[in-house]
Amino acid sequence: NYVSYLQSNPQEVELLFKELLIRVTQFFRDPEVWQAIATALLEELVKRCSADEQLRFWVPGCATGEEAYSLAILVRELMEKLNIFLNIQIFATDLDAAAIDIACKGSYPDGIASQVTEQRLRKYFYHADSNYIIRKEVREMIMFATQNLVNDPPFTNVNLISCRNLLIYMKPELQQKILPTFHY
Repeated sequence: NYVSYLQSNPQEVELLFKELLIRVTQFFRDPEVWQAIATALLEELVKRCSADEQLRFWVPGCATGEEAYSLAILVRELMEKLNIFLNIQIFATDLDAAAIDIACKGSYPDGIASQVTEQRLRKYFYHADSNYIIRKEVREMIMFATQNLVNDPPFTNVNLISCRNLLIYMKPELQQKILPTFHY
């Protein structure tokens, strides 16, 4: 009965699709993990990169952008700390076009103050209409796009893939389909 209903009601298909997607994300989720990523991985990448190279990152399953913006902020902080300024490109993708629209705007409710330090809020956001909005210089580091990881081609020549909000929600069978894409 439900299949028949879906076939005759395209808006229900869209509602079902949104119900199946999981949008649990936040800025700097598990801060100790982000700190480890910064010190054990990102710092080395920044140090090794020459001024004429581009560091490229990919955040598949980025949802509304918090993971991608967290990565961008960490990289900016590291570049400032090391006094090394590089060309950074972060590709952030998700299956959900509505989530990508939110990510592109970079506007988040006041509640993110519990996830982002006061210092980072002052430096990387500005406050308007009960929202914190990512500053332009951080937004410009990221290219958001809709992508189906199973069917669409991957980004290539990336230095790091961050999918902390993706693989944890997939069954091993789907993970096994996607991992070769990441390796490619």
